[in-house]
Amino acid sequence: MSVAGKDRPVLYLCAPINALVEGIYEQKIPFTEIKKHGDFGLGTFDQLDGEMVMLDGKIYQITSDGHVAQMDDSALTPFACVTFYRPAAHDEINTPLNYAEFNKWIQNLLPSPNIFYAIRIDGVFSYVRVRSVPKQESYKPLVEVAKEQPVFTFENIKGTLVGFYTPTFMGSVSVPGLHLHFLSSDLQHGGHLLECQTNEIKAGIQFISSLELGLPMNLDYLTWGFQRNVGDDLDKAEK
Repeated sequence: MSVAGKDRPVLYLCAPINALVEGIYEQKIPFTEIKKHGDFGLGTFDQLDGEMVMLDGKIYQITSDGHVAQMDDSALTPFACVTFYRPAAHDEINTPLNYAEFNKWIQNLLPSPNIFYAIRIDGVFSYVRVRSVPKQESYKPLVEVAKEQPVFTFENIKGTLVGFYTPTFMGSVSVPGLHLHFLSSDLQHGGHLLECQTNEIKAGIQFISSLELGLPMNLDYLTWGFQRNVGDDLDKAEK
């Protein structure tokens, strides 16, 4: 385990997001490796098999039917973004917020748009809309998969948002801006956040100024000709 990663905040990505955007959904990176770099984060599973949440060192899979399962460390991933979560700042708000107000509140907690942040938000949500992508064979672009994504809505639900803020200029490495996954407190519901309205929430923010990026060494990645507009595709796929 990287001692440096625990002593100073480091964001670890096992692969750049542009590989996922292009449709490279199978990297076979085990979570035994991912956990050397963090206990908190998000991502997906090989063959794009649902959304991943890592919370307090535990790995959860939210499949396209909305089912949540805790996974063991032998599970495989093509994309995971993790850190050892040690928040430096906390804030809370008990006033209901719509989604635009929620985003503005979070942005105001981030002193600069030019570094990474790990963000954990716990509380009660009056409304949550999430998606979980269906399992795929490789090579279908992510933006095309997102057109068929199952969407779920929940009302008056308690849970946690797990995710990161990435500077815009790092958009080929990770999802630019806010990228959040939701997991309900009863571990029954979750997914990639599309929209929410809050009642009472508490936020913990970790400032991250270092990045560790793994580049896959399989044949697909090494021989791929990257051609898609990552920014445009992610803007469509993540909303």
